[in-house]
Parts: sequence; C-alpha cells; structure tokens
Amino acid sequence: MRYLGIDLGTVRVGVALSDETGFLAQGLEVIPVRDEAQLLERVRHLCRTYAVERVVVGLPRNMDGSRGPAAERAERFAALVAEATGLPVTLWDERLTTAAAERNMVSADLSRKRRRQIIDRAAATLILQSFLDAQGAR
Repeated sequence: MRYLGIDLGTVRVGVALSDETGFLAQGLEVIPVRDEAQLLERVRHLCRTYAVERVVVGLPRNMDGSRGPAAERAERFAALVAEATGLPVTLWDERLTTAAAERNMVSADLSRKRRRQIIDRAAATLILQSFLDAQGAR
C-alpha cells in the first residue's frame, strides 16, 4: 500500500511518498502555495501518478494537545483532499516535526539556504514515517 504524506504550510507544502510496501517514507517535492485549487490539483495528480491509496496530512496540535487555527486549517484541507481524490485521509500529529527536520539538517551541515529549500519536504517525510512506524507497530 502506498501513502502520500503532506506537511501543510501557508507558503509551501512538503510532500513525501512511501515505498510500495508502506514501510519507508522519502521526500518527494515541495509545492509552492499559489491557490487552493492548484494545490489540490497537484495532490490529485501525485496520487494518480504514484497509485496512492491513503493520504496522511500533518495535524499541527499545540504542545498541550489542543487544536488551534493551524489544526483547523489542516482538518479543512484534509476534507478537501478526500473529496478531490476519493481517497481516505488520515490526520497525524505533527508536533515538533519541523523542529526535528531542522535539527537533522543542521547536524548534516546544510546551509540555511538549502535548509529553507527542503525543510517542508523533510517535515512531510517525518510525518509520514511516524505514521508508517505506528502502523507497523499494530
């Protein structure tokens, strides 16, 4: 089963894809956010191209577990993705994924410019891998 992972941002959206076994996530691309229709069409295209069977959207909860405006935006977007693709969509807790991705890239000695280019893709990879790991544990 193949999964698509999404880290929804206001300027860029990071996208990750699992391997065909649903075991390993890897970064796929970063989509610049121009408008919602364009973004949904790109997600729909990726789902068709890679025969995705489920989409995982990062849910940005507050540190206390509550949901704020960013979480509401992610929930709304997940519903739109489900409608646009006809696929099941899972919201997955993404607390600290961007911070973890940043730490990984700093330790890999990537320049600030390079980190800025790939941070969203790396965060999407961490979100999707966390989801895949939890599925394997079940």
